[in-house]
Parts: sequence; C-alpha cells; structure tokens
Amino acid sequence: MTLSRLDELSADPTASFVLIARDGADTVELLTGDVTDVDLLADIPLTVEGEPREVFALVPYRQVRERGFVAQDDGAPLRCLVVAEHLDLPTAAVLDALPTAPIALRDEGFDIADEEYARIVETVIADEIGRGEGANFVIRRDFTATVDADGRQAALTWFRALLAHERGAYWTFAVVTPGHIAVGASPEAHVVARGGVVTMNPISGTFRHPAGGATKETLTDFLASTKETEELFMVVDEELKMMSAVCADGGRITGPHLKEMSRLTHTEYMLRGRSGLDPRDILRETMFAPTVTGSPMQNACAVIRRHERKPRGYYSGVAALFTPNADGGHDLDAPILIRTVYLRDGELSVPVGATLVRHSDPHGEVSETHGKAAGVLGAIGAIDRDRVAEARSDADAPGEPRRLADDPDVAALLSSRNARLAEFWLNPQGEDFTGPFSGRSALVVDAEDRFTTMLAHQLRHLGLDVTIASWDEVDDGAVETADLVVAGPGPGDPRDDASPRIARMREVVAARLQAHSPLLAVCLSHQILADRMGIALTPLDAPHQGLQKAVPVFGEDASIGFYNTFTARVDPGATTVGAAEVSADPVTGDVYALRGDGFASVQGHLESILSRDGIRTLERLAAHALR
Repeated sequence: MTLSRLDELSADPTASFVLIARDGADTVELLTGDVTDVDLLADIPLTVEGEPREVFALVPYRQVRERGFVAQDDGAPLRCLVVAEHLDLPTAAVLDALPTAPIALRDEGFDIADEEYARIVETVIADEIGRGEGANFVIRRDFTATVDADGRQAALTWFRALLAHERGAYWTFAVVTPGHIAVGASPEAHVVARGGVVTMNPISGTFRHPAGGATKETLTDFLASTKETEELFMVVDEELKMMSAVCADGGRITGPHLKEMSRLTHTEYMLRGRSGLDPRDILRETMFAPTVTGSPMQNACAVIRRHERKPRGYYSGVAALFTPNADGGHDLDAPILIRTVYLRDGELSVPVGATLVRHSDPHGEVSETHGKAAGVLGAIGAIDRDRVAEARSDADAPGEPRRLADDPDVAALLSSRNARLAEFWLNPQGEDFTGPFSGRSALVVDAEDRFTTMLAHQLRHLGLDVTIASWDEVDDGAVETADLVVAGPGPGDPRDDASPRIARMREVVAARLQAHSPLLAVCLSHQILADRMGIALTPLDAPHQGLQKAVPVFGEDASIGFYNTFTARVDPGATTVGAAEVSADPVTGDVYALRGDGFASVQGHLESILSRDGIRTLERLAAHALR
C-alpha cells in the first residue's frame, strides 16, 4: 500500500513530496503535504490553527540577507512542505520500486571555463585574502546540462542510484515540488537541535579516491597536508563563532573524524552545545556553513557577491526538517545543500565550489571542482558508467565499506591534530562564570567578525558580564561606561581612510585611551591602536590566515592563532614606543602585543581553537588593562 502511494505521487504532476534516507537507517521516509512559500525563517509555519506541524523547508542562500549580509537575489523561494503524511518505507522495497533506466544528458559542461575559473581563483587569493578581507572563501561554478526526460522520473532514478551506490551521506534525498526538483547526498549535517542540544558538523578537506579506491598510503598523504589541515581548523573556528552565539556553553569540539564516502573522503569535527532558542532562530544565526561560503561570514558573502557570476539558488543553503517533540517545541535536522542536482524546466545544474586559502593553487582548485562534479554525476549514473566503475574498487561498494579510519596509524594521525588545539574548546566548559573579574562589565565592539562571540564567551568564563555591540550600532554612552571595552577584530585594511567601519573603530579606541579607561584591542583594533601610537602598519609578505605561531607576550611564550594580512612593525629589538611596552618578533619587528596605562592589545586571536594559550593570555592582558 505504501509503495503504491509513491507510484501515485510520481504520476501526479501537481503532487509535492520528499524522500529522505538518513545515515544508518534501513528505511526511506516519504513526506507529502501542501507547499507554501514564505519570506522569512520566522514565517515557517510550525503551528497551523494552534496545532504543531512537521515542516520540511528548502532554504535558499539568499536568506543570508536576514542576517544583514549581501546576496544576489534570484527569487529562489523559501519553500515549505507542511507535512500531512509521513511514511517509513523499507529501503529494499524502495530500491525495487524505483526506475533504473539511465537519464541522458546533452549539451553538458561547466558554465565557467577552466582557465577563467583559475583566473577568478587567482584574483580572490591576491585581492581578497591578500588584502585582509578574510581567511578563506568558496567560489562556485556550475556543471550544466539539458535533460529531456520527465523531471519526476529523473528525480526518482537519481535518488535510487544514490541510495544504491553512495555511502557515508548524512542525508540522501529527493525533493519534488512544482518548478523545483532537488536530488542529492549531503555529507554534512549543518545544524541539528534535539532536546536542547545543538550539534554542528564542520567538514573540510576533500580527498578524491584514486583508481582502485582509497588506500592507507594515499590517505596518509592527504591527512599530512598543511593546506587541508588548516582549511579544516578555519571552518571549525567559523562554526564555533555560530555555536557561541546560540549556545550558553559556547560549544565543545570532538573529533577529528573521517567522513568516508564512495568516491571522496573528508575530515570533520563535531561541535556540541546547549540552547533554548527557537529552532528557526538557531537556523538564522547559523546561516550558512563556512565550508561553502568562507570566513569571516559577512565578508565572505560580500566576496561571493563580487566574484560569482550569478545567484546561488539553493547551493550552500540547507534542507531543514522541523519535527514536533514531546516538550511542545520542534527538533531541527538541517543538512547542507551540497552534492545536489537541481532540475528546473529541463535544465540540470550541479553547483560545486572550491575553498580558497592562502596555499591554494588555482589549477588544483579547478581540478577539485571537476572531482566534486564527477562524484555527483557518477553517483547518479549520469556520466559514463564504465569510467565510473573503473575509478572505483569493489571495496567502495555500499555493502563492503572500507573503514580506513579504523586503521591505528590513520587514527593516530587524525588524533595528533588536536595537540595543536586549545584545550578550552576541547574540554567540557560548563556554565560557571565566576572567574577573576566577577562583578565587572565588558563591552565587546564587533567590527564585522563574529570571533567576538567566542571572545565574549571566554570573557564570561573569566567572570565578566559581557555585551556585544556592532560597530555601527554601539552607543557612545556604552563605550564610556563599561568597565572594560574590547575593540574587536574585523576584515580589511586598517589604513583605509574611506571605511566607515575603520573610522568608527578608531573613535572607540581613541575615546577609551583619552579617558584612560580600560581597553583591550584585538587584531584589526590592535593595528588601529598601534597606528594611533605612531607605529607603522604594513602588509605581510604572505597572509597569516589560520596560522599558528609561538610568540613572546610580555615575558611568556604563547601559542596563538593568527588571522591577519597586515601587521604593526617596529625596529627589531624595540621594547617600547612612547609610553607603550611592545612585545614583538626579534627578527622582523612584527608587533604581537602592546600594553600601557589602562590598555593592552594583541594581534592574534586568543579565542581561536588554534590559540592553545589563548585563555591564559586573555586573562593576563585583561588583568593589565583593568589594573
């Protein structure tokens, strides 16, 4: 009876339905109901006529505008299916029932030529990362083709192929609604909220399996890559910013783990924390994954807007399932929309992106997009099956998984990564905020880098009552009255006289210095403070984005994470500039920290997972400023 329901839906051109196979389940969920499009996440109809309802939502990338970020607006709807029927179908029976005939493609190819995409990569590395606009950015291109087959039959055929041949996906899914079809196998649970526990799953680093499948030796080379390791650390930092915004306990890191799929292997961490927010608010504060946007998030959206040729549609958005729970609220399960095929009016598109960092090789990133597109197209059976089979070993089949993560040497290599990370974020933190500065207040001024949420969380653990205010909203009175003002980090050139943001941060720093009121300046604001003291600012020869360094900080060596493209620089050996003490590199003169009467500053990000000595150094500098 239930399978006949699937036949009915596939034959009805007006019916909307969703198929979901979750990782580890032996059933396929079939969701049916009415479709409604809404403007905002807050409008998702979790309650209808006073009754809680299950809702499936396709959330497009353009919703980042709800956070005040820029995006090209293609009108992709925030589409909600209000579930009227939720059936669990045996996977084996679904496989038997779904069509298998290959769906032919024609006129296929990338919308941006390889050399043109390589030039875009070069420009982003030089003009965006090189100017301090951020640590990493994801620029996508689309594989496109024309499909003559019926869209519903194509969706069911592709879903079956993924169900049969892909492994390791968090969700395998097909979404069929009027005018929009999406079929994919997402490896990444962007955000999950159940029972008050929020989980995020940053995945980064892509190892494309060689012919014959992955081996311990080839995987070891991938895991030893500096680029791949730092890429993962940077996205964990970015998602911890989101966790610190929605979770009272800030979030704890576990991992790293391997995400082993049929053709690709990724590295990942799990982040967990507790939150009492409405799941729609949790989803809003976590739009969207840095693995497919970049960091810092606000600037990543601006870079995407400058360099991508067309709107993103649903790419890098989420599929979100809101399910009523026993507490009267809703649980949230929201995988990221990647590894997905979209079909609209006979036109197929497979968006794929490469994460660009300071180490990126343009032609290597071109190759990565080819690998990702081929992985999706091969999985749905849309490219030459002989070529796909040739590139896979029998051990890659779903029934015979190869668990390289179980190899002791691989596990040890993975685990060794955590030796570089801050114990503060690896260990349970709790909610005991009775630290050495209890009873005092701190105002953190956000200069468009939500590292401030992590910084605020650490300051609360030191006992401070913390408020965060954006640079363009912070009140002069609040700047004057806080016991401690923390002028925060942000992207851009600290010498930019035309930037309203830089100008406002200069005003905040100047006001606290002139009043001899406690000030702590971080990264961009450290550079602004140094400039005010007559210290030269200069671009680094190579950006320090996601770089861990052991540096002197007033008598102690500290392991700190850096995300800077510019530096304040003094003559090597200098220990003072005017009334300020200087802690600098003895060879280059790069200034790592400053302190004086009522102020302290640091170039690195003490809140980063890369700052093993972050909380200790933060306490020292805050104590000096407050003394």
